[in-house]
Amino acid sequence: MNRLLLLAAAALLVSAASAQAAGITGQYIEARTCDVWTGPCFANAEMNLGGKHAVLGWKVEKGELDDVKLDGLGVVAVVAASDTLGLKQTGQSKAVLIVDSRATPAQKAALIKLAKKEGGELTANVVGVESAKVDLEICACEGNGCATLKAGPAKIETRCLDAKHDKICGNESAFYPPLAKDVNVRAAYAVQHSFTGKGVDETWNDAGRRGAYLGSFTIK
Repeated sequence: MNRLLLLAAAALLVSAASAQAAGITGQYIEARTCDVWTGPCFANAEMNLGGKHAVLGWKVEKGELDDVKLDGLGVVAVVAASDTLGLKQTGQSKAVLIVDSRATPAQKAALIKLAKKEGGELTANVVGVESAKVDLEICACEGNGCATLKAGPAKIETRCLDAKHDKICGNESAFYPPLAKDVNVRAAYAVQHSFTGKGVDETWNDAGRRGAYLGSFTIK
């Protein structure tokens, strides 16, 4: 009996280890064309006038999807929505995916699946897939808000928010939730946020806005 119990316990440990090894962890960043760290007075003034465009980026540190290892690879979603992101959408969004050029065909398919899963409705309607090197780096700084993303025509650069000098309404907080699932993020200031490519029928350069999130993601 004791031997059977030991074998059962060992099997459970192996199963748990396998599930953990199949999980995916990594870095995440997003920026959009409206403030996310803001007070209700300022947010209400932007609703359905701005904030309909965003760039979302994932860089896998470790993990696999569909038995495909994705360590070190990234994927970016460029989104154009019908309404301000964070509000109920009255139309279908469009998304262009930029997949890491270092990925194999199997890894490319897995990264596309990752972006569609984590982006939900915003990445359900993929109108184009491009290939480019995806560089996402979250830098060490005092407020943990410094990062850069470079992925072909999509770019983000952030800095820490200054609780004193970046306030406008005086009641700022993280007004809109992040756009992706399974993330643990903090708000940041988007020094640069641009998309100069094709596919969503629009380009933008939205520098100098309290409109970014960065941090990590975990898919179990």
